[in-house]
Amino acid sequence: MEIFCVNGPHQLRGELTVRGAKNSVLKLMAATLLAPGRSVISNVPRILDVSIMSELLRRLGCGIDYDPEAGTISIDVPEEPGIQADYELVRAMRASICVLGPLTGRMRAAHVALPGGDAIGSRGLDMHQAGLEAMGAQAHLDHGYFIAEAPAGLHGAEIHLPFPSVGATENLVMAATLATGTTTIDNAAKEPEIIDICLMLQAMGAKISGIGTKTLTVEGVERLHPVEHRVVGDRIVAGSWAFAAAITGGDITVRGIDPQALPHVFKHLRDAGAEVSALPGSSGSRGLLAGIAAANSTGAHDMGFRVIGPQRPHSIRVATLPFPGFPTDLQPFVVALNAIADGVGLLTENLFEARWRFVHELARLGADVTIDGNHALVSGVEKLSGAEVEASDIRAGAALVIAGLAAEGCTEVSGVEHIDRGYEGFVEQLQALGADVTRVKKPEPFDIESLA
Repeated sequence: MEIFCVNGPHQLRGELTVRGAKNSVLKLMAATLLAPGRSVISNVPRILDVSIMSELLRRLGCGIDYDPEAGTISIDVPEEPGIQADYELVRAMRASICVLGPLTGRMRAAHVALPGGDAIGSRGLDMHQAGLEAMGAQAHLDHGYFIAEAPAGLHGAEIHLPFPSVGATENLVMAATLATGTTTIDNAAKEPEIIDICLMLQAMGAKISGIGTKTLTVEGVERLHPVEHRVVGDRIVAGSWAFAAAITGGDITVRGIDPQALPHVFKHLRDAGAEVSALPGSSGSRGLLAGIAAANSTGAHDMGFRVIGPQRPHSIRVATLPFPGFPTDLQPFVVALNAIADGVGLLTENLFEARWRFVHELARLGADVTIDGNHALVSGVEKLSGAEVEASDIRAGAALVIAGLAAEGCTEVSGVEHIDRGYEGFVEQLQALGADVTRVKKPEPFDIESLA
């Protein structure tokens, strides 16, 4: 078992560049299934989830050439890829469900195991099913698999999502690209990652309008072609570093991300007493869609921001909401900041009901947190103290490490495989910013069942 040993307190200072978004690259990899031939994706982060998705595509018959150091992946898609995504891989990563749309759209059938992934709450597939059925597919659950079949092919439809689901929007827009006729998706998700996938689909020959708005209109085409595409910068990783600067009283410059992708994050960081400024190359006047398109064509090294943390942050009140609201993936960092802030902070989680699991681990460091339904009331303490804690998901794990850097003494974080799924070289980047963090192997935990 590997753990992260974190010695604090330590301020983080320096500069780093984030690579492509985990929440985008996995979907872009799935989108290549829509076109036979070789597609090349660049700015790919070196994270575990990319390897998992690569193996899933291999089992569907694709050829994969992944260079993690260069950050590129080439995907050779056959004329007739497989249609079954098995539980062995899908359970490890919920994003695997994103092969559902392209397989149903192109192969007219998909058998995808019900997904697993992070332990942050239930995320049903009702909207995926309703949307595909509106487009002419027959969809049902059978022995742990989501089965979608459209022998005659998909056709255009008017689809209204009761909630702006990112996953449903992605699957439905991919499926619609090869459907006969026009599909309208109302109340679609507007996240930067949705913009990114739509731009890639356009480059492949898809006809999509309304990108970046709540209404996407897709005019189906007969065939798409392979493409080269650069992944949009990871706003969640960038936001993690922004909070790391505020929590540790540090000074961090982050490159490779359009600050427009984090509007409410910067507002709340300023409320907490941090200084936040955009880098000169980050022109917000052009709008998010234009900013992402520009970054895709020229790179985003000149884009970014700088955060200088206060000596001690002020407590803040935050509610998670779909984009452009505050992202749920950064919720654990808000709780960690409020844990050492001056005052009483409040976090309202509106998206995932089980995201409070990490709070019990944060309490082991001395945090004073009270949970009431979907609210977390956090009374700031002057200092945290090191302890053994366990990561339950990607973001909770990273937040526990950052909290450990604000604590006195040694914090041991287990469950680091979760962090590996979403953060590239996390320990190495922390060390480059001046943190005393190491990755070590530890004996397996005591097995109580062995006494039986």
